[in-house]
Amino acid sequence: MFSKLLTVFRVPELRQKILLTLFLLAVYRMGFSITLPFMDHAALKEVFGRSGGTGSGIGDLLQVVSMFSASSITNGSIFGLGIMPYITASIVFQLLGTVYPPLEQLQKEGESGRRRLNEYTRYATVVICFLQSFFLIRGLAAGALTGQSVLLDGYNTTGWCLVGTVVMTCGTVFLMWIGEQIDAYGIGNGISLLIMAGILARMPAAAGGFLSGILENGLQLGGGQGVEILLVLAALFVLVIVWVVFITQGQRKIPIQSAKHVRGRKVMGGQRQWLPLRVNQAGVMPIIFASSLLLLPFFVFNQLANIWPNNSILMTLGSAFSPGQGFVYNLTYIFLIYFLCSFWTAITFNPKDMSENLKDMGSFIPGYRPGGRTASHLEQVMMRITYVGAAFLAVIAVIPTVISTTLTGDYAIASFFGGTGLLIIVSVALDLVQKIDSHLIMRNYSGLLDTEE
Repeated sequence: MFSKLLTVFRVPELRQKILLTLFLLAVYRMGFSITLPFMDHAALKEVFGRSGGTGSGIGDLLQVVSMFSASSITNGSIFGLGIMPYITASIVFQLLGTVYPPLEQLQKEGESGRRRLNEYTRYATVVICFLQSFFLIRGLAAGALTGQSVLLDGYNTTGWCLVGTVVMTCGTVFLMWIGEQIDAYGIGNGISLLIMAGILARMPAAAGGFLSGILENGLQLGGGQGVEILLVLAALFVLVIVWVVFITQGQRKIPIQSAKHVRGRKVMGGQRQWLPLRVNQAGVMPIIFASSLLLLPFFVFNQLANIWPNNSILMTLGSAFSPGQGFVYNLTYIFLIYFLCSFWTAITFNPKDMSENLKDMGSFIPGYRPGGRTASHLEQVMMRITYVGAAFLAVIAVIPTVISTTLTGDYAIASFFGGTGLLIIVSVALDLVQKIDSHLIMRNYSGLLDTEE
């Protein structure tokens, strides 16, 4: 493996792409050290440190949002919103493309249509980011999110809020530009790499806090905080990653037979091929959407409980929908994942179009007539494997809760053993390795995953 890694850097073009990608990711991480000057960072740290990790504060809400937005809202940096506005705009246009004919036509125009859609997405990103950053800063200034104002004295004005709004909007646009530069001149998907880098950057602090708690009493067996916990967590981490890779790469192969054509004295076609359908067709989108939707009742009930602090019903509902806490939260989480998996697959996978494409290419599925019968068969197969993929996502989503309640007692540590973070890291890493392999194979080198010498 070490020799293969050296081979990667021996290819000049590939080495240049990797170094450029690492440089842009380093610039992205350095941006988190540039904070808004009118923020009271001591008060900000105190508020979010007090509310985070308790399962009942706004800090938990923002930590979950930050995990899949490549942001860090709690430190008041210029990258406070991350690339979530860009992701939101991209998803909106992708969904509109299935119901709005002009956008659907643009999607079918190839490269020119893709450029037009990207341009519209950028404009929408600026609008969304401007609105989100303005209301976020106004909320922090008024203390609606934290219970107290975290702006310095004399800066709690509309003018300074607009300045902060423009700065945070420019920060998000700059991150969007970094992602596009990685797509064009680097290696891998730029936006996905930014999200993965943000998640990985949280691991050392979380692991350090957990290890310091164990090392205070020394490494010893027993007591629920000994060396056996470290061994169990390490084994679970490896097993979960292996399982995630297995399901992420899993495919349902449907046999396809091409029709024979006689041209002169030659018989062409007739080969038997395979149509691969991914088990996890929806990817990470259902688990991201489910996490986002569950933040809404958590936020609403906790804000209402702050207004009416003696209302036991609101306090109970707020606790029930706390991230990673309680039976109600996990049950609702699983239901939303199943629903969103089916919904997202129905949007992105069109069996009728696939059936028509097979018919146009002169191919067919043995035992099924081209046209409606083929489309019905593809839809049935996709529906069955979608349930399997949804079950996989549901298990991944609840693993952090199980680990935090039985082993660590810390949801921040347990979140790296499942949920959105681990799924994104594994998916992006696999995509990155596959793209590096394609560059190596194109230049007659063996790939990183090639076991043949």
